Amino acid sequence: MYNLHELEEKYRVLEKELLNPETIADKNRYTELTREFNHISKILGDERKLREIEDDIREYSEMQNSADDDMKEEITQELAQLREEKEAVQQRILLALLPHNPLDRKNIIMEIRAGTGGDEAALFAADLFRMYSRYCERSSWKIEILSSNEIGVGGFREIAFSIVGKGVYSKLKFEKGVHRVQRIPVTESGGRIHTSAVTVAVLPEPEGTEIQIANEDLRIDVYRARGHGGQHVNTTDSAVRITHLTTGVVVTCQDEKSQLKNKEKALKVLRARLFEQAETERKNAEAADRKNQVGSGDRSERIRTYNFPQNRVTDHRIGLTLYKLDLVMDGNLSKLIEALTESEAHERLAQIGIEQ
Repeated sequence: MYNLHELEEKYRVLEKELLNPETIADKNRYTELTREFNHISKILGDERKLREIEDDIREYSEMQNSADDDMKEEITQELAQLREEKEAVQQRILLALLPHNPLDRKNIIMEIRAGTGGDEAALFAADLFRMYSRYCERSSWKIEILSSNEIGVGGFREIAFSIVGKGVYSKLKFEKGVHRVQRIPVTESGGRIHTSAVTVAVLPEPEGTEIQIANEDLRIDVYRARGHGGQHVNTTDSAVRITHLTTGVVVTCQDEKSQLKNKEKALKVLRARLFEQAETERKNAEAADRKNQVGSGDRSERIRTYNFPQNRVTDHRIGLTLYKLDLVMDGNLSKLIEALTESEAHERLAQIGIEQ
């Protein structure tokens, strides 16, 4: 699957290039080459570990032939452990050599929308926003709210926000789809469990030159922001609605008091949506378009269920159930994301003919 000699040669070339003053002066190139250098270093480190394990296996196998019964049992146990360790290292090497997804390093724009379930769905949309916010805090990522539509009881009909940090898309790309919640709503007086749904979209954020939008392709409307009254009601036409005439994509933003800031945020979301659509067209076999990603919000289109009475969260794509919903809602998403990442890697290995 790979040529060790070529990897070692690439390592030496990168090592030399990283010492070049011209490379050091070019921050972007230096960062990119450092990332590649570290990646190859890990593979070569695992290769050395693999050779050491294979040497130990040969040595113990030879010892086993002349050992007495008591020693043979110990050697058999040691060999079993070494073979298990060998398999794990081989797996790490194979996964590290899978083709890199260029989107994985991108920042994202996440959109959360209440689906079926009325106010309860809007309240759960707010809960998911808090969950992702806590996960971002744990990951040292930065969040900026781009637009939101609140309801009076503290929920969101919809909220869009950007997330900036290292490897954001690689971790959160699995969150796109319909999230189902089962619990007794705070608005329910009879104590009955309700089922509601919320949709999540994960849009990789394009860099400046990746999406070009011509001014003549835009219709920009301004209007007075709507709110719950008092300080939330804007007395000027600061809210912005941008329609991309070519695709029909519409983005609105009214969170800022400044029309200019609302326009900037709306354009940011628009670029992300158009970039996602372009990626979908380029990779038809890999992903559906944004409409399919978000879904209709129907309860049957779920990727994950959050059952509060049982403190249970189930990811239906990989059949994983955790009875730690309270921790998950507090932003402890690592186990879910790690399991989904591993599942994706195994699928990609299977696609290139490597059995697991």
